[in-house]
Amino acid sequence: MTQTQSQKTLYKQDLVAWFDDTVAKLKERRFDEIDIDSLVEEIEGLAGRDKRELESRLEVLLCHVLKRIYVESPNDYRGWELTIREQRRRIQRLLKQSPSLRNHLNQNFSEIWQNALSDTREDYPQSQFPDAWMFSTEIDDLLSEKYWRY
Repeated sequence: MTQTQSQKTLYKQDLVAWFDDTVAKLKERRFDEIDIDSLVEEIEGLAGRDKRELESRLEVLLCHVLKRIYVESPNDYRGWELTIREQRRRIQRLLKQSPSLRNHLNQNFSEIWQNALSDTREDYPQSQFPDAWMFSTEIDDLLSEKYWRY
């Protein structure tokens, strides 16, 4: 079995062991022994993971903002506001770590908004929600404004 075949087998059988082995080889500059195809696949996966996390957190944020503004349920307000605050913190951390994700958020806001609106309408059919986001889509505003105070 060649070195590349051995790496591919390890990659399929034990991902953590493959990571450890690959990191050791990178540190030792044994680049010719690295399974490049799998390494590229994993790096692409990491970028995709962060994008999916950002989308998910923004969707949760928007759902809770919608509920806080449009659903008359004072007993739930505090919980919704706590969730809004937590999602904002997590989004800020993601953006601090990877500022280029701001572009991804801007490009995908409309789709994320539609998903949040659809879910919230389904969960609260008795409430009326706007068809379009009525506030700024600037990231800094999304992460700071208390829309329900207007």
